[in-house]
Amino acid sequence: MNDLCEGIVFLGLAGIIDPPRKETIKAIQSCQQAGITVKMITGDNVETAKAIVYEMGIGGGQKALQGLDLQKMSDEEMERVVKEYDIFARTSPEHKLRLVNALQKDGAICAMTGDGVNDAPALKKADLGIAMGIKGTEVTKDAAEMVLADDNFSTIEAAVEEGRRVYDNLKKQFSIYYRRMGQKVF
Repeated sequence: MNDLCEGIVFLGLAGIIDPPRKETIKAIQSCQQAGITVKMITGDNVETAKAIVYEMGIGGGQKALQGLDLQKMSDEEMERVVKEYDIFARTSPEHKLRLVNALQKDGAICAMTGDGVNDAPALKKADLGIAMGIKGTEVTKDAAEMVLADDNFSTIEAAVEEGRRVYDNLKKQFSIYYRRMGQKVF
């Protein structure tokens, strides 16, 4: 063991940070204002996840569960905590799938984003699976209904906004049509 320490010179330490994009923070705020709950389900360390979530403005950035916690829970417990927590760290593909199931069982329409093979089962099960087109694996892209060309969360927010605009226009057009026909619809 002592021979490992001989001849070694400490040169320095490097730290790397990958801050969230400003447009992503704004997109999350827009989603929240529109009634969309954003949650982080990640394989990252819980402290890393908390820091990222805090910077992004998701929930309070403090309450988190780890995969080991989820592993011990029944499906009923999972349904309860998925409403209460916004951060799920050190999760496995099975945990992600169970979280999507729990959200759907509660009646939520669930969209899931991902880029790795480990995300594919949850993407497939979600009401809308969204894969990253640049960093995403082919397995993930095949499992998803939507593939983002730019890997940017703000693109999802823009798509939701446009979809809601189209839906509102369709409702207006059907309402006009049925009024002309003498029937009440909406």
